[in-house]
Amino acid sequence: MKNSRKILAFLLTAAALLGLFLAAVNTGSLKVTPSELFSGLFVAYNPTVATIYNLRFPRIFIALLGGAAMAVSGVLLQAVMKNPLADPGIIGISSGASLAAVLVTAFLPQLFFFTPLFAFAGGLLAFVLVYSLSWRGGLSPVRLILVGVAVNAVFTGLMSAFNSATGSNYSGAASIVNANITMKTWDDFSTLLWYTLAGLVLSALAARQCNLLALEDATARSLGVNVTQSRLMVSMIGVLLASISTAIIGPISFLGLIVPHIARLLVGSDHRVLLPYAVILGAFTLLLADTLGRTIAAPYEINASVIMNVVGGPFFILLLRRSGKTYGT
Repeated sequence: MKNSRKILAFLLTAAALLGLFLAAVNTGSLKVTPSELFSGLFVAYNPTVATIYNLRFPRIFIALLGGAAMAVSGVLLQAVMKNPLADPGIIGISSGASLAAVLVTAFLPQLFFFTPLFAFAGGLLAFVLVYSLSWRGGLSPVRLILVGVAVNAVFTGLMSAFNSATGSNYSGAASIVNANITMKTWDDFSTLLWYTLAGLVLSALAARQCNLLALEDATARSLGVNVTQSRLMVSMIGVLLASISTAIIGPISFLGLIVPHIARLLVGSDHRVLLPYAVILGAFTLLLADTLGRTIAAPYEINASVIMNVVGGPFFILLLRRSGKTYGT
């Protein structure tokens, strides 16, 4: 694929992301022009800009970070499993992370900053369960998805049961269960920021390993690659990114499925290019879903997770039909 096409894809997506950011800032009863926004942020105090800064900016930036993390997680997990259907939400990682985050948020709120680490433990447990229960001398894409759906259903049911049994009295836990980012604050953003940056840096360092994992195992071993160790390392990074995003935002399905496929069509399969592009496209996708959710039924809101489910469901069915022909069952 020509470099000019890749550069064009990066530039157009970045421009679209900037335009969407300005639209998201002005979605609601308060509106400002770009010049007023810049002046209110960096020159002189503006009460309208201050209100937007405190209420809208945290959820916008959380959507950007969460979308980037989920998209990169999807790229990494698909590389590890050589499965085009792998997605943190579909195979249960997000629900396992959500359950852990809900319990910590409800019962140990003093450990709020460490919630992503507990969520990582929950996501890792779900990943190990799905991987081990799906293994029969190899991984079948369809069998992996079926087991993942079952594990996802169990963890989701436990979360819903907890939410119902407590009467949704734990507002922070309820927002995770419902994947609601309406009332997120700068504290939530700060928590998500550092964990996400660490995960994205690690994913960039793992780009070469992802390219090698795309080869047949025998070929990779002949090049001196410890395939098992590489799979374990890349898997841990993928689970970490999905879990830390889920800990703050809640479970978002299909984003880690849709974005990697679109990204490959636009920039190819070289992970050194694919991973940074997935960061931009993933951020754009989740922010778009959140902005649409705020617009479609205004003044009411539809959660971004609902928008992603509506869009991602048909996309998943299409890929599932393809996988049956291409990868076997």
